[in-house]
Amino acid sequence: MKYSFKYGKGEKELIIPERMDVSLLKPINPEIVKDPVAKLKQSLSNPINIKPLKNSQQPKKIAIAIPDESRPFPVKLLLPALLDSFYKTWPQLKPEQIIIVIGGGLHPPPDKTGIERIIPQELIPGCQVISHDAVNSPIVDYGVTSRGTPVQINAAYAQADFKVIMGQIDAHQFVGYTGGAKGVVIGCASEKMIEHNHGLMFHKKAQVGHYKDNPVRQDLNEAGAKIRIDLVINIVLNAEKQIITLLTGEPIAVLQEGLKTCAAVYGVEIAQKYDIVLASCGGYPKDICLYQAQKGLNLASQALKPKGKILLLAECAQGVGDDVYYDYVTKFKNAEEAMKDFTTNKFRMGAHKSFLFSRTLTNFEVVLTSDYSSEILNKCHIPVGDAQGTINQWCETDRKLRVAIIPNANTTYFITED
Repeated sequence: MKYSFKYGKGEKELIIPERMDVSLLKPINPEIVKDPVAKLKQSLSNPINIKPLKNSQQPKKIAIAIPDESRPFPVKLLLPALLDSFYKTWPQLKPEQIIIVIGGGLHPPPDKTGIERIIPQELIPGCQVISHDAVNSPIVDYGVTSRGTPVQINAAYAQADFKVIMGQIDAHQFVGYTGGAKGVVIGCASEKMIEHNHGLMFHKKAQVGHYKDNPVRQDLNEAGAKIRIDLVINIVLNAEKQIITLLTGEPIAVLQEGLKTCAAVYGVEIAQKYDIVLASCGGYPKDICLYQAQKGLNLASQALKPKGKILLLAECAQGVGDDVYYDYVTKFKNAEEAMKDFTTNKFRMGAHKSFLFSRTLTNFEVVLTSDYSSEILNKCHIPVGDAQGTINQWCETDRKLRVAIIPNANTTYFITED
């Protein structure tokens, strides 16, 4: 049996022996939004839980947070359409009154070339664009949440009198779901804020698919309320990166509505777990680097029996993706040492990826297929192998193994009976 797996911007075709019991675990494919620009403008005329733009006074300064290129949000399509709506609603508004902040959280901020890839200046003439730097950007402090998270946000964003977020609602391994205020309270936050919030990930309810009882997600909602975000534009994408839901309005209300679609599409029920999982992160940009690929490894492993085998396909065109993670994990001889050190010391962003990787590496047999340096991946304690060769080796048995194919591992999660 032949199966195609997304890999970077292309695909890999793999063969699984006929004698295996194979299940394809993939998201459902609902109807797409045929005209996203028209849908955006329609939604802005009737946003959720806030008044339409036409009933609001023209702002003096607008800040729009957008994701970096590690997220498949269609910035080039929707941002110009949003600006057009602003200009038509407030005819006196000038481009120089608008600042666009690329919010990548703790990802390395894009340089001039990277910014041009994300949003070419010709699409947003006259608007200022900056890259948020969680370590070095000036910040504004909004106090702390009830869970002790310092709310510290990029000053250029915070100082605007009309604050906007454009982002995606997606399944997340410990936030539960992305979207809502996350594009700012993580995307445009200080290192200290991100670190404290993500330190809540050890709570038993900090899991994919959990919302109301998830302390990481609720902490982000509370932080967003402190900042007083005026408008959020959130989308849900299908596995082909096409828009299936587009919502605008108040952050929490939009998130609560949008996650219903996300859960229906990406929450897959399975009767029992599998001997072998063969997974793709979903291609570019989900497998843009090792740091991002970890999400797919974690979520896919949740469909696996204890001590089962998992093959992950991730091109990792941009390498490891985080220097803090790499410098930390390479200090140790193996995943067990790294996990023990992390759990006995203070939480540290970047290093937390070592813990998340190690948790999977110590519970399952893992092989990664990647174009990136095997030597460097091995230093991160990631076993590397040829995809087809690994499958052939694992299937050298007369036993009929249960094999799961997961084509969109970074966003698919599993609801099990066992």
